[in-house]
Amino acid sequence: MNFELPDDLADIRGAVRQLCDSFPGEYWQGLEPSTYPTEFVQALTEHGWLAALIPEEYGGSGLTITYGGAILEEICASGGNAGACHAQMYTMGTVLRHGSEEQKHRYLPEIAKGALRLQAFAVTEPNAGSDTTKIQTRAKKVDGGYLVSGQKIWTSRAEHSDLMLLLARTQPLDQVQKKTDGLSTFLVDMRTLGDGLTIKPIATMVNHSTTELFFDDAFIPDEALVGEEGKGFKNVLSGMNSERVLIASECIGDGRFFIDHATKYGGEREVFGRPIGSNQGIQFPIAQAYAALQAADLMRYKAAWLYEQDLPCGAEANMAKLLGSEASWKAANACMDTYGGFAYAHEYNIERKFRETRLYSTAPISNNLVLSHLGQHVLGMPRSF
Repeated sequence: MNFELPDDLADIRGAVRQLCDSFPGEYWQGLEPSTYPTEFVQALTEHGWLAALIPEEYGGSGLTITYGGAILEEICASGGNAGACHAQMYTMGTVLRHGSEEQKHRYLPEIAKGALRLQAFAVTEPNAGSDTTKIQTRAKKVDGGYLVSGQKIWTSRAEHSDLMLLLARTQPLDQVQKKTDGLSTFLVDMRTLGDGLTIKPIATMVNHSTTELFFDDAFIPDEALVGEEGKGFKNVLSGMNSERVLIASECIGDGRFFIDHATKYGGEREVFGRPIGSNQGIQFPIAQAYAALQAADLMRYKAAWLYEQDLPCGAEANMAKLLGSEASWKAANACMDTYGGFAYAHEYNIERKFRETRLYSTAPISNNLVLSHLGQHVLGMPRSF
């Protein structure tokens, strides 16, 4: 066992943090409730951070998911919101492992230099959330391509994306032997869909630029198909496992933000003649959150390592997300209690980050579903639903 991290990881963290310092809390406050952080995303793109996981031969940095996680972690630890752009990293799991060479050569160089944006990952539907095999959006085969009809929900950043990774049914559920069959993945150029695609923004408590999509016989060409028709569920899992690792990294960054602020404020704020951080009621919850965050950090790195070796990592990636989201929520509550009434004031950014990190207990997968997966598929217990 070797717990050493790459020597250059600290340098990358420092460079990302330096960039984030140009976008302080006031910048993020000014975007509330629903303005997209265009300037921030553009700066990340210009510095090459959103092309980190794209191989060098396609114009990217060729870094591993460990580095990608560190980049997103530092954004969150700085007080920013990495959810504004994280999809461009985790969709690489599907594109790089299952996309054709023609697709990679056509799109990846343009994504790497910022000429194209791949921020939309369309899977969830109103009647098919975590039960992905029940999706009803249909891609019907026609000459030269497919006609897509259906509805997607919680497709974040669709209004700020040129390309979309789409999961749709190419064969009805009642015509397949396994419920995971008949699903296909497409790398769609949204600019070509015209009236076939309608995007409806959804107002939420977190500034996440999320939307609902309506497809009405939207034509996509044959070359948009990623991998083999009908085997898209397996392809999307590559993206989902990388998503879990990267979301865990964001949670760890959020946790660091809360612990750093709570520790500092607890040492400075005096009540009854002494720092509030000397009281166990303040100190111990922060310490517990810190311990939980360190445990989540280890699971995050294990999941990342397995993913990089192309080894099975579904359980580890899900556990990393579970532990990370729980640890960041512990830290968020400890920080809220430490700041007291001041935590509710916009100027401290605590309440904003509190809302942001709460999302990850529910999305991109509910923690209860992670527990169900572990109970059934790892521990061999009876199915719980």
